[in-house]
Amino acid sequence: MNLKIIKVLFITSLIGSFNFSKAQDNLNMEYKKPSKEELQKTLTPMQYKVTQEDGTEAPFKNEYWDNKQEGIYVDVTTGEPLFSSKDKYDSGTGWPSFTKPIKQDSIATKTDHKMFMARTEVRSKIGDAHLGHVFNDGPKEAGGNRFCMNSSSLKFIPVNELEQKGYGEFLDLFKKSTESIVLAGGCFWGMEELIRSQKGVTSTEVGYAGGDKNLAYYDVVKTGTTGNAESVKIEYDPTQTNLENILTFFFKIHDPTTLNRQGNDTGTQYRSAIFTSSKEQEEIAKKVRDKVQLSGVWKKDIVTEIVPLDNFAKAEDYHQDYLQKNPRGYTCHFIRDLNF
Repeated sequence: MNLKIIKVLFITSLIGSFNFSKAQDNLNMEYKKPSKEELQKTLTPMQYKVTQEDGTEAPFKNEYWDNKQEGIYVDVTTGEPLFSSKDKYDSGTGWPSFTKPIKQDSIATKTDHKMFMARTEVRSKIGDAHLGHVFNDGPKEAGGNRFCMNSSSLKFIPVNELEQKGYGEFLDLFKKSTESIVLAGGCFWGMEELIRSQKGVTSTEVGYAGGDKNLAYYDVVKTGTTGNAESVKIEYDPTQTNLENILTFFFKIHDPTTLNRQGNDTGTQYRSAIFTSSKEQEEIAKKVRDKVQLSGVWKKDIVTEIVPLDNFAKAEDYHQDYLQKNPRGYTCHFIRDLNF
């Protein structure tokens, strides 16, 4: 083999070995406590006082007490992950408060008698930095703990910087799950068939909403006496679409100006309605409805109800995916070429 080729192969193997070792170092991040001299150079006076001298910063006048961004909080002295924004809540105390640490072994606790009473101090496990205290007056549904921390002991890493700064393992904490909305606009067969094809819609299910859940059966609902409306529950991926897009499409596939009727179908079970499950959904629904009304594409007043979702009962199996099973089945729905 040519001597030059051998040299190239040797150098390439060294580079590959170096890159592999570097990758391994990134995968196995080590958090080490800096020396006192290093901390004095890198920390602000308040950060040093809090973390190294067990100090306490002023409430409501610190960096993170009202931070609502998504991300994680790490030890300002070592970079060790401590808390997640998913577990942060407004305790009303003026300090950042959490229901639990990001990992149970990332903190250490000990009894503190400095305020003439026994309190549980919280310190970082590796850096041994003073963080704050934990109390048992937190949200009961989340375990009852309130980890009351000093902003000066923490450094915030936003979600969009986690990978870049070596905290990629925590990205899964912030993966958005699907969201849902329940809509009624006439016979649920046609509604479902058109909505299911929209970008970001992950699943659909037809059922009954807005009435007596004990009478949510087709043979009774079709009489129009139960208060239930034929509805579609829509699950969608918020990273691909949003509620405003879905509702805009909703107003294009049915006539929102006909009271208790779509096409030849009449009765309260065929009314136009948006069933919301949060204040945010309600506000978005009203915004879209008003936008459509002001556009003037519908010459009459829109009668679409916007009401809280009380219950949703899944319809009988033979109604699910009806037009997929019966391609020539009945529908009075179509997409209108409207701009609003």
